[in-house]
Amino acid sequence: MNSNFKAYLMLTLCAFFWSGNFIVGKFATLYQVPPLTLNFFRWLIVWIILIPFTAKDILINIKIVKEKFYSILLMSITSISIFNSVVYYSLNFTQVLNGALMISTIPVLIIFISFIFRVEKINLNQVLGLILSITGVVIIITQLEFSRLIHLDLNKGDLWLLVAMLSWAIYSTMLKTHKTGLNYLTFISVIVTLGLIFLFPQFLFELKNEELIKFNFAFILIISYVVLFAGLGAYIFWNKAVLIVGPSRAGIFLHLMPVFSSFMAIFLLNEKFMNFHIFGAIAIILGIYLSSKKTTL
Repeated sequence: MNSNFKAYLMLTLCAFFWSGNFIVGKFATLYQVPPLTLNFFRWLIVWIILIPFTAKDILINIKIVKEKFYSILLMSITSISIFNSVVYYSLNFTQVLNGALMISTIPVLIIFISFIFRVEKINLNQVLGLILSITGVVIIITQLEFSRLIHLDLNKGDLWLLVAMLSWAIYSTMLKTHKTGLNYLTFISVIVTLGLIFLFPQFLFELKNEELIKFNFAFILIISYVVLFAGLGAYIFWNKAVLIVGPSRAGIFLHLMPVFSSFMAIFLLNEKFMNFHIFGAIAIILGIYLSSKKTTL
C-alpha cells in the first residue's frame, strides 16, 4: 500500500469521524451538555490518554517546542481551543446541514490562506472558486433572503461557524508551513496541552453560569465518540495525511463531510433539506471544482 493511498484512506476516515462529530454535537445540545465544557473534557481525556506515552519525547524535544513555541501555540489555539468549541456552540442555534455545508468550504479557504502565507500560488480558477464558495455560504446563512445581510438578521450559529471555518483553515495551512519535526503523537500532546490552557477559562465560564454536565449514559456515549473518533483518531489521521499530501490536497477530502453529515442528519435527526441548502450546495460544489483546477481559465 503506497503512502498516498494510505493518506487518502486516513482522510476519508477523518471526514467520516468529523461528520459524526456534528451529529454527536447536536445530540449534546439535545441532552443539555454544555458545548464549551464538552470540548474541555474531550481534550482533557485525550491528554490523559496520550501524556504517559509522549511525556518522555516532549522532554527530549523541549528545545524544538521552545524554538517553535509561537507557531505551535497558534496551531493549538486554532485547532483545539477555538474550532471545536465554536462548532459545538453553534449547533445550539443552527442545523447540522448548515454546518456541514459551510465547513465544506474550508478547502477553498485553505488555498486562499496558503496563497497569503506564500505556500502555494493562486490562479484565476481558484479566485473564482473562492467567490462561488463564499456565495454558497451567503445563500445558506441568509436562506435566500439577502435582505438579512442589510439588516444583519442572521442566525448566530451560522456566523460562529464562519469563525470555525477560518480557524481550521489557518491550522491546516500552518501544519505545512510550520513543520515542527515532532512525532505526530508528541505534536498532538503538545497542542492539546497548550489548548487546554485556553479551554479551562471556557469551562469556568459555563461553570459560573451553572451550565453543568449530567454524568449519565448519554454523556458517556457522547464523550467516548468525541474523544476516540473525532478527537484522537481523526487528528492523528489528519496530521499524518497532511504531511504526506499537503494541506490543499488533504482539504479536498473535507468535501465528503456534507455528504456523510447530510445523510446522518436526515436519517438520525430528521432534518429537512431545503431549497436554500440545494442552491448553496451547488454554488459551493462549483467553487470547489474550480478551486481544484490547476490551470487558469
